[in-house]
Amino acid sequence: MDASTNTKSQKEVTKMVGFIGGGRMAQAMAKGFISSGLVRAKNILVSDNSQQMLSMVGEIGVNTTMSNKEVVENSELIVIAVKPNIVAPILKEVAGVVSPDKHLFVSIAAGVTIRSIEQNLPAGTRVVRVMPNTPALVQAGAAVMASGSSALPDDVILVQELLRTIGICEESPEYLLDAVTGVSGSGPAYAFAAIESLSDGGVKMGLPRELATKLAAQTLLGAAKMVLETGKHPGQLKDEVCSPAGTTIAAMHVLEKKGFRGILMDAVEAATLRAKELGASN
Repeated sequence: MDASTNTKSQKEVTKMVGFIGGGRMAQAMAKGFISSGLVRAKNILVSDNSQQMLSMVGEIGVNTTMSNKEVVENSELIVIAVKPNIVAPILKEVAGVVSPDKHLFVSIAAGVTIRSIEQNLPAGTRVVRVMPNTPALVQAGAAVMASGSSALPDDVILVQELLRTIGICEESPEYLLDAVTGVSGSGPAYAFAAIESLSDGGVKMGLPRELATKLAAQTLLGAAKMVLETGKHPGQLKDEVCSPAGTTIAAMHVLEKKGFRGILMDAVEAATLRAKELGASN
């Protein structure tokens, strides 16, 4: 569904949307909400303890404040977009002005569980936890969400539609969000490293740096689109590129010998385990 063309959804999001934390992800989300037509800039209020950050956020036309309580008092949907270690103190700070009937909290803080959020807010507060990623900055994000015990079906629909303005959004049980972090949350870094390495290889073989980087980035973008749009298994698409005794199968042989796939699997595992550690400490 294209949320930006859904008239019913546009009417539903006339409510105020607040962001506690005005960093890059908050800015990306706000820009997506505004550009889709789902939320007007005047209906978004962002708080941050940095005046410089608020100045940056203000450039997209939203309202800003240094008061977290003001965000909660004047919003119905509140996005928690701060570092994991300060989520609990902020929730305790604003808990006194939270109304479970009025407020829906959406947390994008890595590793912070729904249970820990609910424990720091009044009983019955509606909570949705989301694991987004940085390509949301270019409206190509991948997000997965899990809903708390008091979240309503309409809350889930609303959050999905908002997040689909900056990419894709799927739903899963919360226990899978650490693995989501390992795949898509940390995944852009793996892709950037792959692009850089491909570019380095191109330069080694004589290509100008700018051309090598552009070719590498476009190649990963194109390959990703083929997976998403054809519905074919990545292995099948790989086989279709590997002609007998050709250049690609020779390259794939090197990747297999060097443990390319195992390295990526180990990276996902390491990021997942680290996310679990962060969750245990918050």
